[in-house]
Amino acid sequence: MDFSVQLMVVACLTGMTALLAHKSAAVFHDGIRPILPQLIEGNMHRREAGSIAFGLSIGFVASVGISFTLKTGLLNSWLLFLPTDILGVLALNGWLAFGLGAAWGVLLLTCLIPVNGLLTALPVDVLGSLGELSSPVIAAFALFPLVAIFYQFGWKSSLLATGVVLMTRVLIVRYFPHLNPESIEIFIGMVMLLGIAITQDHRTRGAREHEQAGVSVFEERTARIINNLPYIAVVGGLIAVAASMKIFAGSEVTIFTLEKAYSAGLDPAQSQRLIHQAALAEVMRGLGFVPLIATTALATGVYAVAGFTFVYAVGYLIAHPLAAFVAGAVVISAEVLLLRSIGKWLGRYLSVRNASDNIRNAMNMLMQMALLVGSVFAAIKMAGYTGFTLMATLYFLNEALGRPVQKMASPVIAVLITGIILNLLFWCGLFIPA
Repeated sequence: MDFSVQLMVVACLTGMTALLAHKSAAVFHDGIRPILPQLIEGNMHRREAGSIAFGLSIGFVASVGISFTLKTGLLNSWLLFLPTDILGVLALNGWLAFGLGAAWGVLLLTCLIPVNGLLTALPVDVLGSLGELSSPVIAAFALFPLVAIFYQFGWKSSLLATGVVLMTRVLIVRYFPHLNPESIEIFIGMVMLLGIAITQDHRTRGAREHEQAGVSVFEERTARIINNLPYIAVVGGLIAVAASMKIFAGSEVTIFTLEKAYSAGLDPAQSQRLIHQAALAEVMRGLGFVPLIATTALATGVYAVAGFTFVYAVGYLIAHPLAAFVAGAVVISAEVLLLRSIGKWLGRYLSVRNASDNIRNAMNMLMQMALLVGSVFAAIKMAGYTGFTLMATLYFLNEALGRPVQKMASPVIAVLITGIILNLLFWCGLFIPA
């Protein structure tokens, strides 16, 4: 695909996502949605809202967003959409929001190849070592429904869910090695979470007490999202186009599978099989996120830029950009139009709605753990336990200084600084890579 076409698509995509954030119509970060109604109602200034958005997002951008893109060569949601959330919230008008967002997309796409080439040429392989982040992140992220159950439903339900989820993983790995175990794990975990929540609500009869209030709130918020549907549909279509052009991967579950699928010289049949595997994993992940995205959207009147994330799978599977645009726009529009029905169903189950907070807490905790473990692996790959010593020292220095770098991002930043120090030591003749 011609680079100028890719540049135009990415610029339009990031420009539109920044515009959605400016209009408080949709953002990528779930944690930003609750503050946007205050912005709409005039209870918060844009500078204050932008500062909150920056604090919530920068750790993901600096860790997952940058490291995953440098390792795979594929753009990802954290690197594209979290900064446009910030730019859109801060922008004084819609035109400025679109322009700043488009500039961010152009900057990313034009700088990706030079930075990748620079890191690849270093004597100490920083880029290759960052690949060690992937396995712990993917494996830990798949556990978020299970950890959410731990938070919400007590030890008996937790033990039951643990047994089902872990046995599912063992059976998939043993008898179906061609399937992605993490995507199945997320799906089974979410089924268990929803099943336990619905059972508890039926048992306590809490659904009847909260049904009417839940429905009325959801009805009111849904109307605002539907009013912004044309903008949301365009963004859904552009996301699918970027995915179809093989320059974008939507989530941590699929980005490394797609990296292999798009590798030069790979057999076309094998490449297609990997793409189908990635699409299946994305659908399973999307199903797991429906309660979280729906509840936060309906509670705030602010949607997600990628909807329930099914547009990612649409883009992977449809090679023609125009067809991908139409399909992506249709899929995300259908999601919005179904929100009212989803809201009515969720309104009957208080525990399902409450699970969204536990899911978010579980994801943050697991990402912190996984990035720390993956960063240790990366440092050891760079320089054995010399690398580990440097990385651990930098990590705890950040803790001692009161965390000037957010805790989630600090292990990855420590690894990057470790790589720089090791290369400086190499040029001084004090370190020889293994």
